[in-house]
Amino acid sequence: MRQYDDPVEVRRGEAEDPDQFLWRGRLWKVRAVVAHWVETGPWWQGTGTDSGSARDGAAADLVAERELWRVEAGRGIQVVDTETYGVFDLSFDWTDGWQLVGCQD
Repeated sequence: MRQYDDPVEVRRGEAEDPDQFLWRGRLWKVRAVVAHWVETGPWWQGTGTDSGSARDGAAADLVAERELWRVEAGRGIQVVDTETYGVFDLSFDWTDGWQLVGCQD
């Protein structure tokens, strides 16, 4: 899987999962959600040397979590009777918004 850090616009469906996304000027329609998970920051690595600072840093890292969806998406363009599609990892966090972080096509 190729790694990216590209901003994308995402439209969510009724279940709040990604339904469509716009990446590099192309609209992709999600055909299936393959996986969905949440990643947190490295809370075990304290940012301070005393216990109070370490706890504060750990709490801040827990807030820095992001949600990820692995989706199969297609462009809907027919090329010799097959649809152009790929598998994409989409990430959402409250700081950076939506990002495309991986692609396998």
